[in-house]
Amino acid sequence: MQNIVIKTTPNDNVAIVANPTGLKRGAIVLDSVELIEDVPMGHKVALQTLQEGDAVIRYNQIIGYANRIIEKGSWINESNISLPQPPNLEDIPYIKPNLPEVEALDGFTFQGYKNADGSVGTKNVLGITTSVQCVAGITNFIENKIRKELLPLYPNVDDVVAFNHSYGCGIAIDAPAAIIPIRTIKHIAQNPNFGGEIMIIGLGCEKLRPERLLPDDNNQSSILYLQDERFEGFYEMVDGIMEMAEKHLQKLNQRTRQTCSASDLVVGMQCGGSDAFSGLTGNPVSGFAADLIVKAGGTVFFSEVTEVRDAIHLLVPRAVDEEVAQKLKDEMAWYDNYLNLGKADRSANTTPGNKGGGLSNIVEKALGSVAKSGLSPIVDVVSPGEKIRKKGLNFVATPASDFACGTLQLAAGMNMHVFITGRGTPYGLNMVPVIKVSSNSKLANRWHDLIDFDAGPVAFGAKTIEEMGWELFHLILEIASGNKKVATDKLGLYNDLVLFNPGPLT
Repeated sequence: MQNIVIKTTPNDNVAIVANPTGLKRGAIVLDSVELIEDVPMGHKVALQTLQEGDAVIRYNQIIGYANRIIEKGSWINESNISLPQPPNLEDIPYIKPNLPEVEALDGFTFQGYKNADGSVGTKNVLGITTSVQCVAGITNFIENKIRKELLPLYPNVDDVVAFNHSYGCGIAIDAPAAIIPIRTIKHIAQNPNFGGEIMIIGLGCEKLRPERLLPDDNNQSSILYLQDERFEGFYEMVDGIMEMAEKHLQKLNQRTRQTCSASDLVVGMQCGGSDAFSGLTGNPVSGFAADLIVKAGGTVFFSEVTEVRDAIHLLVPRAVDEEVAQKLKDEMAWYDNYLNLGKADRSANTTPGNKGGGLSNIVEKALGSVAKSGLSPIVDVVSPGEKIRKKGLNFVATPASDFACGTLQLAAGMNMHVFITGRGTPYGLNMVPVIKVSSNSKLANRWHDLIDFDAGPVAFGAKTIEEMGWELFHLILEIASGNKKVATDKLGLYNDLVLFNPGPLT
């Protein structure tokens, strides 16, 4: 194989090694650059000599400053560059964009489950949620019992899912920040894949009352308290829950897939275990697919505040109006303050795996991360735990933690999930299909039964971002229709949901 490096823009003074085995000292790249040390796959090569203090440029953006002389052909990594300051939120101007007319993408459909509230599911799932962690043991027990004894009787129901969490008691229930976990639990129960058939198991003495978790127009027939005095012992509690479950399963079993417009898609975009290829392949390909969904009238959102904070100056100009632009800034400012209170900063985001995959710092990571948002205008900003309000591209504010982000994207209402990874992760959610996209073919080949879509061919010019974006779009429709299963559903690999709780414990 020839020596291949990828220079993202003409102004970049670094390039990314694409060869799966890296490049050795003495290798010649771009005709005139000789490596003076070994450089691993995904890592950066200096294309010119940099003096101390010189800017290191990738994506035509400053990702850091040389903290010593870096000779041409050297390996650039976190050890020889320093982190720039984040964009000052108050200095980012907003000029209303002159949005061109976008031709609608008509005629694309999938087979989904239509709900009374107008939402559409891609799975048909009985959901069990809780008002307090105390009941987690019994909900796990009952989930297994329902799956073994009742689900075979209701063939149209895909699964039963118990959403356990660590909230509900020992908390400052009226603290301002308590609204985030409370509305997250409430809105997850309204996810389209549950079809409105949700059971809430409470203990009885908890601070978070189960009634707060019901939709405003719902009655209390879906709530069961374990401390109810009519129950004599554990197995009477179980019988009570099983009786409730049968009523919900009977309704869910009547749901059938119907032809739905692609405008009914609500797709959450997320990345985890990112590498230097994520911003070149997996994220841009997913971003192209995101634009197609938006053109079809659907909804897409991206998240992870610390992974957009250093690229916020590129996002604010994409806001449809000044109100949305200010909301973006406000969410960044809120999280800056949250990190400061914890005596942390945005640099804590980048993991050892990110650095091993060639991402030197959070700035480089953020610039690649935002590529999964595509090019569509941002129509709204959704705070943690809130539901989406508008179709189109949304920013759903979440922590970058995979599990907390996925939990909050479920609460926002996603019915499909696209998860891009360069280093690899078995991450999965049992409430929605999770399409795992690899940013490099080396990972896809090694994890052949865990990765659903390989965007790696883009790195070598074998396929274009546009070609692979269309392929991913069609795969999303196929999986949303139930025609194909994602790897995590085939293997039963699911992560626990994790509430984001910035409020105090008591």
